[in-house]
Amino acid sequence: MLTLENIQNIKSPVHLPDYNPMDIQNGILHFGVGNFFRAHEAFYVEKTLKANPNWGIVGVGLTSGEHSYKKAKMFKDQNCLYSLTECAPSGKRSVQIIAALRDYLLAPEDPESVLHYLSKPEIRIVSMTITEGGYNINEITGEFNLQSTAVQKDLNNPSKPETIFGYVVEGLRRRRDAGMKAFTIMSCDNLRHNGDVARKAFLGFAHARDPALAGWIAQNATFPNAMVDRITPTVTTEIARCLNSENGLNDDLPVIAEDFHQWVLEDSFADGRPQLEEAGVQFVSSVTDYEHVKIRMLNASHIMLSFPALLMGYAHVDQAIGDQRLKKNIENFLTLDVIPTLTAPPGINLQNYMESVISRFSNPAMADQTLRIASDGSAKIQVFWTETVRHILINKTDCSRIAFGMAAYLEMLRGVDMQGHTYLITEPSYGKDQDALIQSDDYAAALQLPAFDTWKDLDSSFLDQKVIQLRKIIRSQGVIAALETLPT
Repeated sequence: MLTLENIQNIKSPVHLPDYNPMDIQNGILHFGVGNFFRAHEAFYVEKTLKANPNWGIVGVGLTSGEHSYKKAKMFKDQNCLYSLTECAPSGKRSVQIIAALRDYLLAPEDPESVLHYLSKPEIRIVSMTITEGGYNINEITGEFNLQSTAVQKDLNNPSKPETIFGYVVEGLRRRRDAGMKAFTIMSCDNLRHNGDVARKAFLGFAHARDPALAGWIAQNATFPNAMVDRITPTVTTEIARCLNSENGLNDDLPVIAEDFHQWVLEDSFADGRPQLEEAGVQFVSSVTDYEHVKIRMLNASHIMLSFPALLMGYAHVDQAIGDQRLKKNIENFLTLDVIPTLTAPPGINLQNYMESVISRFSNPAMADQTLRIASDGSAKIQVFWTETVRHILINKTDCSRIAFGMAAYLEMLRGVDMQGHTYLITEPSYGKDQDALIQSDDYAAALQLPAFDTWKDLDSSFLDQKVIQLRKIIRSQGVIAALETLPT
């Protein structure tokens, strides 16, 4: 395995850190050390550490269970080192060892150590990748959900938190009481206005715990909005074996990503930051137009492609986009439904951006799983499709392509593809009531799912009828038959 002792024995062409990892001091604590974080935020921070070694990262895992404990042990055994393989659509590859992550804590195993880090003055940024649905925002009210069992548990026992909200707010309480500065709370999740969402979530929790503490946090902490982008697929045991074989490494924690990466960030930090602009981060006064382009084009297309692809038996995104019928639907969706309603930020040509999206989806080295993209579709639809749907409903324009996407989603939720093969789709926010709607023989029943709540205030009757019509065609004749009914 990779360790600080044997790292110097690694041979070219694997790129090693251009600094001594032992010299790094921690300045960032990050919740949610998944593949995307390791290929994105940690990748960018890595580039800054030679010039300024004070921004190493402490990773924190919040979940318990066998997998979590195994992951924590692997990080510890490897001194938190891992390899990142970047793959271009042309087939060119580049491999580097990332050492920006300097410690890893499993919160359920040692919660006080997490709080100790959060209370240290050198930790000046707390970042997170906790998924789109991880901010505990009530889908109906748009406010922080104080009725959550986990939240209530933390509110009743604030010195021994279990949620990210409990940890961060208790850490800030200790800093306030010690006369220290607040830290920046930085979301790196695929959410519109992710900093604003984080602000609502953490202040919502803090206010329920102590209004005076919430006021101090509101005045002293910052919540910059960000747009993050990099396709980072799941690394299976087989993929890890192949990567190690190709790279000559013995890495238990390899990550693979496309060669494309982007981070647009508002320069709003409470107590300093790394020189991320030197690593390619674009600092702007507002990320709104950038995030709209990314979310409404790339992310929206990702699920528009993966829902029907899963039904058709395509396991990987590159296989799906290789089907010219699915590819044409994505091009029509972007050209006819999305681009006309978008404002392009400076320097971005939307037609060229669409072509880059198609190219990125076509990268066979990613082997990105359609099942991964299709999972948690409820949260993704609300984030990625809402603005497009609202434009269609308000202006009463052609709804056929978005209706097809909705129909494919609802049929995909049933867990059986067109060949009769079963798969397990993950919808964290759904329970027995939602499952009953999904499996109902009434094609209209599932239109009551929370996935579609964000446009319930508008008249969606003509859209709903189209969804029902397309569901019937998909169920009886297949995905392609439904696609062939769409105008081009």
